[in-house]
Amino acid sequence: MRLYLDTSNPDTVLKLDEKLYVEPLGRDTAEKLFDFIHSKLKEKKADWKDISEITFMSGPGSFTGLRIGAAVVNTLADQLEVPLYDHHGKKVPVIVPDYGREANISKPRK
Repeated sequence: MRLYLDTSNPDTVLKLDEKLYVEPLGRDTAEKLFDFIHSKLKEKKADWKDISEITFMSGPGSFTGLRIGAAVVNTLADQLEVPLYDHHGKKVPVIVPDYGREANISKPRK
C-alpha cells in the first residue's frame, strides 16, 4: 500500500493507494497524526506493515506542520524499511522540509 502525506497546511491530507482523506488537524497534528493514519489504515483492513512506500509533500508550507510530518514519515520509512519519496517523486534517504524561505531566527539578546 502506498502512503502519501501532506502536513503543510492545517488540513492534513492522507492518501492510501487511491483513497484520499482530509482531516483538519491544525494545531493538534503532533498529537493526532499517528491515530489519524492508523484509523484510516484500519478502515482499509490494513496495518503499518502493509505500507510499501511513502511519499511526503515536503513543502513549502507550515514550518511546524512540515517538521511534524517529516519526522513521522522519516520514522515510518526507517522502521518499516520502505522507500521514501519527496512530492517530486524523487527517492530520498530522509525528507528535509522545504519551508519556502530562510528561517527567521531571532538574534540573541546578549
